[in-house]
Amino acid sequence: MLEVTPGIYQLALPSPGKLEGVKAYFIHGDGSMLVDTGWDTPESFAALRHQLNEAGFGVEDIGRIVITHFHPDHYGLARRLKELSGAKVWLHKAEKDFIHSRYLRPAELAREMGQWLKANGVPEGELEALERASLGMVKYVSPVMPDQTLSGGERFSAGEFEFQVIFTPGHSPGHVCLYEPSKKVLLCGDHLLAEITPHVGLHIQSSESPLDDYLRSLDLISQLEIELALPGHGPSFGRVKERIEELRRHHRWRKAAILAQMEGEAKTAYQIARELPWALESGGIKYQDLGALDKRLAMTETLAHLESLCREGKVEKISRDGLSLYQRKEGG
Repeated sequence: MLEVTPGIYQLALPSPGKLEGVKAYFIHGDGSMLVDTGWDTPESFAALRHQLNEAGFGVEDIGRIVITHFHPDHYGLARRLKELSGAKVWLHKAEKDFIHSRYLRPAELAREMGQWLKANGVPEGELEALERASLGMVKYVSPVMPDQTLSGGERFSAGEFEFQVIFTPGHSPGHVCLYEPSKKVLLCGDHLLAEITPHVGLHIQSSESPLDDYLRSLDLISQLEIELALPGHGPSFGRVKERIEELRRHHRWRKAAILAQMEGEAKTAYQIARELPWALESGGIKYQDLGALDKRLAMTETLAHLESLCREGKVEKISRDGLSLYQRKEGG
């Protein structure tokens, strides 16, 4: 376990299959806490326990579990760790109501997602694979309801630190970051990543315009003095304001690329997503070469940008024959 800054320990936890590993953070002392948990797999739990032990701690030393957001790689082990340690689980209130449908009734949620994907142009030949693409992740989550819900603005101590909860929706509807103003440290979950662009997608459990939420959240974080950002994936980093500007530029470019695909007749989000390059950090991959889950993520990301463009007055949404279509406005 790496002590990334005095008093904050980083745990590197493996993910199932070929998925990228996740970073969790442990702060010891009065009000000790673990920020995020990793997947509920034997390998992830063993890695977490081993790294705690290496630093002289144990699972029983966890007094509070703060979840930055409820995606499986950040929330999966929460129930098991709570049962072993007696820790209280904290989660933003926007995500509490989704736990039951996402993790206890996933098949029903998948069917609803399938109907929504169909309405956005996914053809029958691809629909079942995209509808069921995330179901395999559910087995790696042991859901637990939070003991305390967050709304943003809360302040609390952990060890020698005084943290502020910053509500940063976008990547998920209830994403939070933890900011320590005197140390200028930000525990940022998936809101800011050093090497890849956080996914922001519009879907049936997102807000009405998650990309606009995300960009506002970037504006909020850019006002803070931060010397060290501790993300959920990839390396820790400084130069936070510069990274925020890089992310803003990415989304401006993405909107321009989408508009360039919208000359002429109205199109579905599926038609637009098929014409865009994906996995840009890896040199770019065509939509048709993506796996089912990545195709679904591409669809929801395209929809997030289209909704933001609608709100800017550059695109209009049209309903026709059960499909949602998007048309570029004149001058848009």
